[in-house]
Amino acid sequence: MKKQALWTPAGENINESNMTQFINFVNLKYGLKLSSYHELYDWSIKYIANFWEDIWQFMDVISEQPYKSVISKINSALPDSDIRNYRWFKGARFNFAENLLKFRDSEIAIAYYSEDSKPIYMTYGQLYEKTAKCALGLKALGVGKGDRVAGYISNNPQAIIAMLATISIGAIWTSTSPDFGVNGVVDRFSQVEPKVLIAVDGYKYNGKTISLAENLNEIHLKLDQTKKIVLINQINADINGFDYISWDKLLDNKAGEIEFEMSEFDHPIYIMYSSGTTGVPKCIVHGAGGTLLQHMKELVLHTNLTDMDKIFYFTTCGWMMWNWLVSSLSVGATVVLYDGSPSYPDLNVMWKMAQEEGISVFGTSPKFLSACQKAGIKPSKSFKLSELKTILSTGSPLSKDNFEWVYSNVKSNVRLSSISGGTDIISCFMLGNPNLPVYSEEIQCRGLGMKVEAWDENGKAVLDSKGELVCTAPFPSMPVYFWNDTDDEKYEAAYFETFPGVWHHGDFITITENGGIIVHGRSDATLNPGGVRIGTSEIYRIVEAMDEISDSIVIGLPKENDVEIVLFVVLKNDGELTTELVNKIQTEIKTNLTARHIPKIIHQISEVPVTLNGKKVELAVLNVLTGIEVKNKTSIANQDSLLQFEKIRALI
Repeated sequence: MKKQALWTPAGENINESNMTQFINFVNLKYGLKLSSYHELYDWSIKYIANFWEDIWQFMDVISEQPYKSVISKINSALPDSDIRNYRWFKGARFNFAENLLKFRDSEIAIAYYSEDSKPIYMTYGQLYEKTAKCALGLKALGVGKGDRVAGYISNNPQAIIAMLATISIGAIWTSTSPDFGVNGVVDRFSQVEPKVLIAVDGYKYNGKTISLAENLNEIHLKLDQTKKIVLINQINADINGFDYISWDKLLDNKAGEIEFEMSEFDHPIYIMYSSGTTGVPKCIVHGAGGTLLQHMKELVLHTNLTDMDKIFYFTTCGWMMWNWLVSSLSVGATVVLYDGSPSYPDLNVMWKMAQEEGISVFGTSPKFLSACQKAGIKPSKSFKLSELKTILSTGSPLSKDNFEWVYSNVKSNVRLSSISGGTDIISCFMLGNPNLPVYSEEIQCRGLGMKVEAWDENGKAVLDSKGELVCTAPFPSMPVYFWNDTDDEKYEAAYFETFPGVWHHGDFITITENGGIIVHGRSDATLNPGGVRIGTSEIYRIVEAMDEISDSIVIGLPKENDVEIVLFVVLKNDGELTTELVNKIQTEIKTNLTARHIPKIIHQISEVPVTLNGKKVELAVLNVLTGIEVKNKTSIANQDSLLQFEKIRALI
């Protein structure tokens, strides 16, 4: 039986959307008669070179020198099917930052909100002026093309200015948020040896003021290759023990126009970090061209962003969603930043900001939506969200309850678009679409130009069935390389070991008859009891919808050549895991899923271990329970939460 859509775009909105304008552009250019998104998608993955050239042209990319070819093979000895064997837009010379700074008028570029403070606004003209001063200041510190500048920094306007200035002069930007501990910062930045570190002296979170004075002293000693530290005075902390340059001093010059450093398509602009728990974080290097084209495609076409919009995403500078959000400057939209807790003083704070600022695109996570639901928050009753058109969500799959709560309690005519991709590609494989309906639990569509398929264990594409997320055609936002990765060994192991020549992402998905995608969780966290593959998120959706449970984590524990499902739950209001509740959990899972999904063991815990970006770390829990060392603990936000599993190990 065909699903009932939760939201369907009005005909006039489809006709006016950026996606439709792009379809018209393609039809006119090639004499085609594409009439729907699905026809456009099929064309985009069949004619890859034409499609990405059209994105370049449709988005009016600013370049000093045009490209000589859109895509070319690197090694003629390798098969055409090997997606690693291609180079993009050979001959093009341009600057990523220039494309984000093409507007220099009095329109608002940045609206900055923080805890207990009034919003601060910055125009496009002011952003350009401050970026010019920052660029000249960095040059005076000896920063040049290819050098790294690191940010230990809050989600504030200075972070955007520093990033744009860094990239404008040909250097590479990398950042973490200030809630990272010393080891987390050093594990990342020591690998890439930044010439300059730009840091805040502290930050406010959940009503508390946190000084970074001690952290900065330790970081200064351990980053011996970093020659200069620029300090942003955010809380007036007492900083001693090392020499630093103030942010104001860095910008104290008479810079006028920015001298943008022109570079090739794959010139590195960002270094991102893997958040796994299997060792020191991998340093993922992303190029200017792939990042720009993907972000513009996703923002303009899939998000339907225009210069009239105000776009917000709750993120930190340690997550790729910050990089994605900031690229909205290329469209001329207002970028709304929030620095602080999403639940201080209560869970209404984000919705209040959406009302006051008139946010049209609101980015969040399933965790936040679930928290609002469980707290009984009803934004539609408390706030006027007349400007809100789209809600984006990422970090984990949206549950059926998330969809229902949004349409019942936020806005009935909003487009709820789950998006999914990751740090690895600094963009999305699957995301929203202004021309398509929204179905419960589904991501609306695969992204244009992304030949995404679900493969079974034999490498065969399947529909309406669970499989591994793969991408079988080249795309420009693949990482340029990993930093200090000799012969691309780590790169190959990360993405191409499972299916040679084909990108293997590590997500477990179903492509539906609607053309949508259901994400079942990480495939490396897939449970296999009796040889049946089960995604962990399937269990989370059921368990975390129960009134008694606030959070959970599930793993597959190896037992006698099989796997036993073990579920750990965090209960609300200091509740107790009684026999009755255990039976209720098992019944809910059996009723809504299958008997194979029922956990063999259910334990109560006080806290679920998560990464600094809020993702559950099933593999770390499994390692503790099987006596394997958990490496790279600095990527776990609440490391002490692993101790409870040490005690449980003796009981299992």
